[in-house]
Amino acid sequence: MALMGDKARLLETGRFVHAPDDGRESGTPDGRETVLPDQRDDQLPLDAIEADAPAEASEAVIEANHRRAADAGDTGAMSVLGALLLRRGDLDGAEPYLRSATAAGDRAAANNLGVLLHQRGYADEAAGWWRIAAVAGSAAAAHALGRYYRERGDEPAAEYWLRQSAESGHCLGAYALADLLEHRGDVGAERWFRAAAERGHREAAYRLARLLEGRAQAVGGRDAAVEAEAEQWFRQAAARGHRRAALHLGTLLEERGDTQEAGRWYLTAAKGGEARAACALGFLLRDAGDEESAAEWWRRAAQDGDGNAANALGALHADRGETQTAERWYRAALDAGDVNGAYNIGLLCAEQGRDGRGEQWYRRAAYAGHREAANALAIMLLQRGDSAGAEPWFSKAAEAGSVDAAFNLGILYAERGAERMAHEWYERAAAAGHTEAALQVAIVQLREGDTEAAERNLRCAAEGGSAEAAFRLADLLDRRDGGAVERRRNDECTRWYEHAAHQGHRRAQVRVGMFAAARGDVVEAARWYRAAAEAGSRNGAFNLGLLLAREGSLPEAKLWWTRAAEDGHGRAALRLALLAARRGALAEGHQWCRRAVELGPPEVAERAARLREALQEELTA
Repeated sequence: MALMGDKARLLETGRFVHAPDDGRESGTPDGRETVLPDQRDDQLPLDAIEADAPAEASEAVIEANHRRAADAGDTGAMSVLGALLLRRGDLDGAEPYLRSATAAGDRAAANNLGVLLHQRGYADEAAGWWRIAAVAGSAAAAHALGRYYRERGDEPAAEYWLRQSAESGHCLGAYALADLLEHRGDVGAERWFRAAAERGHREAAYRLARLLEGRAQAVGGRDAAVEAEAEQWFRQAAARGHRRAALHLGTLLEERGDTQEAGRWYLTAAKGGEARAACALGFLLRDAGDEESAAEWWRRAAQDGDGNAANALGALHADRGETQTAERWYRAALDAGDVNGAYNIGLLCAEQGRDGRGEQWYRRAAYAGHREAANALAIMLLQRGDSAGAEPWFSKAAEAGSVDAAFNLGILYAERGAERMAHEWYERAAAAGHTEAALQVAIVQLREGDTEAAERNLRCAAEGGSAEAAFRLADLLDRRDGGAVERRRNDECTRWYEHAAHQGHRRAQVRVGMFAAARGDVVEAARWYRAAAEAGSRNGAFNLGLLLAREGSLPEAKLWWTRAAEDGHGRAALRLALLAARRGALAEGHQWCRRAVELGPPEVAERAARLREALQEELTA
């Protein structure tokens, strides 16, 4: 036999037998080609079989020419004809020609004979021919042999042959080697993914982008340069039709705020059959106000098994009051493996007052590990008075990361008087950004005198929207400044008081009214006092009465003082007693004095007692 490789032919270019996707992204989960061909970049024209073949010649003419030459004993023609027949799927016709060419020393024929035998199910015999071709220098055969060994768990042998293929410049060999090295956790994977990606392997470009993205975010923040390179590889893979790359690129762009370009990539991936992209496109369209188009893409994604899209459709119909349709889509989400479907059915049942059914669905989701369902189930049990049954579900949800459950667990322990445990859970929820938990932690810290830590938590809670936290933060700043009555409108203390006041916090409204009155702005002061008074603040009612009395509106002032006194305001009761005394209504004045003595504070009670004695003398004179 002649030495293998002496008669290598055009088959080595890979223009004849190749995977359906040229090895760049096959239908296999790991992205490797479906068959094991001798192949290279598909940018080369597939009809350029012979250097001297006329461009307009048909494949039938070319095949006939090669058949005549092969039948006449031309080794190269045998190899090419065998490859043509193998590509067509005519294994019986291809085999004799490939065997004859292989026997004559054609390494490409040896490689493709291995492919043919592998397709017939004779993997071990195929590997023997691949070894012969690989030893003779066939990079494609080395790649095929490397895959053969990897599938059998012999990673050292697999790495040896894949490395031979990759170092010979074989695109698929480089990708397969990178895949093996990444599986092993070897940093050398990046080099070979890059090598394959630079030769047009789209799955390699996608995997390289994911590696770079992970590296950019791995240590202490983000590396903008590496992230930019990752994005370029995502773009290359997406431009070559890689659906997951298009989806990932769309996600990156959406996070950056470029929703228009994100939508284009989502659309590209969705049209290619990527259900997650169709789902994401639906959310973009919904946010843009196009619910009908959103529903259509969600429907496509849900029909392809995307549970998130099915849940989105369910929520859309639930908002429209179409509860039966909503439940049908939630069930579809559950069938797709998305436990959110069970949780959403539980919410739907709870809204309809079907608590028994709701509890069943919450339990189903909670047992599957859905933390919000566990929290909702615990709340339902707690409302029923079953705190013992609620506690383990709160704990399970909190341990799974539910911030609300951690806060609720704090409330549960606080109600039992277990302040230390309550504080621990409040702190845990506060650290995760829970507004009310941060407020509760701050209250404890204020009580313990740790004003610096309290201020941090109050700021967190106030910035999160808690009116009580905003008021307490303003009060803390106010006391730190000595409790000034007159304040500039732009100082931080006033801003937080006003922030709380605008949210309807009655004590803050009274305080803002006091600042306005100190500035001489009677109109604004009256507005804030009235807002507080109408919301039930007795201090607001009392201060509004004072303001009205100074402005000469005594009858209205009396009305507000009466409301304040009836709500337990001692100073308001004393004012009413004085009014009654001045107009001679001694019995009425005596009654308000008695009320003021009861309510206090001490200095008010003392004055009211003296006035009551005087009125008593007048009444008995």
